[in-house]
Amino acid sequence: MRTHSGERPYECKECGKAFPFPPALISHLRSHSGERPYGCKECGKAFRQASHLIPHMRTHSGEKPYECKQCGKAFRHSSCLTLHRRTHNGERPYECKECGKTFVKLSNLYMHGRIHSGERSYVCKECGKAFCNSSQLIIHLRIHSGKRLYECKECGKAFTCPSALTSHLRSHSGEKPYRCKKCGKGFSQSSKITIHMRTHSGERPYECKECGKAFHASSHLTKHMRTHSAGRSY
Repeated sequence: MRTHSGERPYECKECGKAFPFPPALISHLRSHSGERPYGCKECGKAFRQASHLIPHMRTHSGEKPYECKQCGKAFRHSSCLTLHRRTHNGERPYECKECGKTFVKLSNLYMHGRIHSGERSYVCKECGKAFCNSSQLIIHLRIHSGKRLYECKECGKAFTCPSALTSHLRSHSGEKPYRCKKCGKGFSQSSKITIHMRTHSGERPYECKECGKAFHASSHLTKHMRTHSAGRSY
């Protein structure tokens, strides 16, 4: 009943955080003590909670019990399946208050926020270009090294990141796993269905600061901005 009433009688003496049940407090206390009593017998990695050890064990066994009913893709964690489902239904619950762009994951929204704040902590030592996150820097470094690790077996075209290859492969297979619930139209990329959904909702989050005209997609705004810059060149 405490989960409904909001009652949290078990308080941590270290930090003051309170919990509804003793096991939750015990687990939390390990974050202070560093105790990790649940060890993996395969690799020795240890965890504070048994619930964290169970999904870890699946990395060794290969078990993926959480399967997507839309496409059959399977996952080790239920949370990963929840995120994956959003690629089919177009759900992007995390919205940027600055520009209206939406995201599947909260962590992606945090990274995106750095674009507005100007924070770019990851700097390329080759050319000085800075990035919002480490994964962007890693992909960028392949431009200097010439590495394109992900090659299409159909046409030989190579890519710097696996997601770009996955998207490209659909140009060969014709696969369109992202389907609009309103009209049934299919798309090869989750970003494209997000833009398409705005044609139904009327949402136009990308506004021109010059004239106030708004667009469904950032690429449409970029193209529109050229009409202003072209006008100034005369």
